[in-house]
Amino acid sequence: MNDSEPDNVTRLLGEIREGDRTAFEKLFSIVYQELRALAAHLSRDPKHTLQPTALVHEAYVRLVRQDGSWNDRKHFFHVAAKAIRQVLIDHARRRGADKRGGAGERVTFSEVLDSGAADLNLVEFEDALSALESRDERQAHVVELRFIVGLSIEETADVLGVSPRTVNVDWQMARAWLRRELCGSSES
Repeated sequence: MNDSEPDNVTRLLGEIREGDRTAFEKLFSIVYQELRALAAHLSRDPKHTLQPTALVHEAYVRLVRQDGSWNDRKHFFHVAAKAIRQVLIDHARRRGADKRGGAGERVTFSEVLDSGAADLNLVEFEDALSALESRDERQAHVVELRFIVGLSIEETADVLGVSPRTVNVDWQMARAWLRRELCGSSES
């Protein structure tokens, strides 16, 4: 993202709030490459069948259906992360239902859990992330932005309006909590 893009995003979000629906198209063209790279990152597991372009377009459809009352760039990326997360969860649930009693799609979460052998159910991950969100909303947002959106520590800090040190601590604590919830590990 170049230096002028955050200003453009903020300006376009203001135009969207004022009712200019064409501003959303302009906004999407600015963030499309970032969303596409994120989708490619999330789709790299061969077990994951949702193509990056489909993931981006489904997230776009969900975002455009909203009223567009995003306060700022930070708020927009929170909403975008949730939209992407929900697309993935809905896709996994549909696949699980299609398998008639199947356990759903299996996805590796080694980046979150620091365990190369962590092969977990995406729906279970969503349930655990929702539980984390009710326990510590900021830690859940850090997981969304770091793992789902693919932002760096510094980018996440900027979006959340906190220090990189705070993000790093939240990231470590959230991963330890998720590891215990999903793997039954008593270590932190």
